[in-house]
Amino acid sequence: MNVYSIRHQLLKKAINFTSPAFLIQSPVKKPFFSTNSIPNFGSYCSCSSSSSSLSSSSTSLPTVQNPKSNNSLSNPLYHLLPQTQNPNNLVNIICSSLKQYKSSTNTIDTFLTVLQNDIKSILPHLGTHEISRVLLRCQSDPFPALTFFNWVRNDLGFKPSSHNYCILVHILAWSKKYSLAMNLLSELIELVKDVDSDSDIDVFEVLVMCSEDCNWDPVVYDMLIKAYLKRGMIREGFRDFMKCVEVGFVPSVIACNFLLDGLLKLNCIDQCWQIYEEMNRIGIHPNSYTFNILTHVLCKVGDVDKVNEFLEKMEEEGFDPDIVTYNTLIYSYCRQGKLDDAFYLYRIMYRRNMIPDLVSYTALMNGLCRKGNVRYAHQMFHRMVHRGLSPDVVSYNTLICGYCNEGKMQEARSLCYEMIGNEICPDSFTCQILVEGYGREGKLLSALNLVVELQKFGVLVSAHIYDYLIVLLCREDRPFAAKSLLERILQNNYVPRLEIYNELIESLCRCDSAADALLLKSEMAARNINPNLVTYTAIICCLCRISRSVEAESLMEEMLESGVPADPQICRALIQGYCKECDIKKAESLLVYFAMKFQFFDTESFNALARRCFEDGDVSKLMELQNRMLKVGFTPNSLTCKYVIHGLQKATELEQKKKKTLLVE
Repeated sequence: MNVYSIRHQLLKKAINFTSPAFLIQSPVKKPFFSTNSIPNFGSYCSCSSSSSSLSSSSTSLPTVQNPKSNNSLSNPLYHLLPQTQNPNNLVNIICSSLKQYKSSTNTIDTFLTVLQNDIKSILPHLGTHEISRVLLRCQSDPFPALTFFNWVRNDLGFKPSSHNYCILVHILAWSKKYSLAMNLLSELIELVKDVDSDSDIDVFEVLVMCSEDCNWDPVVYDMLIKAYLKRGMIREGFRDFMKCVEVGFVPSVIACNFLLDGLLKLNCIDQCWQIYEEMNRIGIHPNSYTFNILTHVLCKVGDVDKVNEFLEKMEEEGFDPDIVTYNTLIYSYCRQGKLDDAFYLYRIMYRRNMIPDLVSYTALMNGLCRKGNVRYAHQMFHRMVHRGLSPDVVSYNTLICGYCNEGKMQEARSLCYEMIGNEICPDSFTCQILVEGYGREGKLLSALNLVVELQKFGVLVSAHIYDYLIVLLCREDRPFAAKSLLERILQNNYVPRLEIYNELIESLCRCDSAADALLLKSEMAARNINPNLVTYTAIICCLCRISRSVEAESLMEEMLESGVPADPQICRALIQGYCKECDIKKAESLLVYFAMKFQFFDTESFNALARRCFEDGDVSKLMELQNRMLKVGFTPNSLTCKYVIHGLQKATELEQKKKKTLLVE
């Protein structure tokens, strides 16, 4: 199978790889060969044939086009023009100038400015085809090629095509300028991603096409896979790996390991084994990194039997499990609660002269803490120190978390001080687990004191911890302590969120401290934090509860003007507030307003109004109210009927008392 039939096969099957279902299909088994056996495409064509070949291929694939690149150069009168004004000489002039720059004393910026002035009249004829011709003629030296490309892209403002990018990538890779080639590939991938999906540019296919016209190195296809993975485009990397295999390229084991690791992070377990099967099929020899990644894959699934089988196969192929393998297995067993298996591996490590490291001990301590055996975990910690290993913040946090979960806050706090004494700075997670531990025990004062002490030691206390403390104080109805804490931490560049302000305002309102709640609302406005429905509801309900319904109504009007819609709870609070203040007319007016404006037919508010009329003993008013509300659209319920019946009963009793009084007189 020659390279041209491979390309034909690639283009014929390209559509299969762009199918969304590709990632879940098994690859078609095809013959393969090493890229080392592929002849140099550059040896098949001269510079002129390269241009024609490129021209034909440029139209067969979508590219990122320069809108000024389609000017015709076929005018027969062009040869009558001076050399620097003849568009047909554009490529020759640029290439000649780039060669002359090597012996020039001018800076690159000065040189390019002079060149731009020299060809100013024919510069509009520079398009993607001409850019490719210049690049191909600079293959022997990548720096003029890169200089020209950057000049065209940055100074002239042209948009090179995907072909232009890929030719330069090949040139850089062939010249061993891998870092520059990788940067350019990453840029192209980002460019293709940003282009409309209808353009359907395939970087892999364009790279293969361009390899017909220039020197190339198989490492380019490894780099393409890695470039996708570095940008988090794991599925695209998998797709191009399968394309490489399909057309006969053999990726390196390093690229395979990159891909396996990316697929593992995406939890694409089936695709991991698909990669491994392809590696075996085409002769890519796995290394210890490959086996460690696949061990992690098996551990993630939790199939112990398969793990053991795989380890046996690994040893058959000459790879002894290393410290990473053992740590992966120990961590997995501990996470699944299989401590016996984890400690068995721990003992096996010593028998095989594999000394457990900090990761091994921390994983075992974490497993013991999960099982509630913190004392034994602490013993493992001392054993680790005794064997010459220096604990880090993760191992300390593991123990501290274990003690906090058991409510043993004194031991946890002592470990925190021990960390500081050993010059290991507690991190935000240390602070969080200690503060939350005290919170669960209801020892908020201890939590606050701890935060102050940690700050004195220079420990950075995260905003999340401050949020937690403020919320906890508010929910214990200690809003003034929470407010005091807020005022103090504002000096440390703490920026409270809307949710924190709402917690404070709700807590103040539960304590009927409407004035303080309104002050906090003003502070929010000063910080450009807009109150929401929760903010307004808390304050309005509080004002109504303390007989300040007029202020509450004004606040509701402000809320509606700011674009925050009313809700039935606000309606209910205002109606009940005005009823409490015996302003029946205002209460009825608001009830009708909410019904007509917001379609809130709140029966509870209607009943509050009916109860007020019933308590006044005016049955006629109660019946008239009921009739008016029926016309608006309110439907009485059993409680409404109860108030009407009791009102009639009360009126009858009053009438009978009056008659008795008259008879006595």
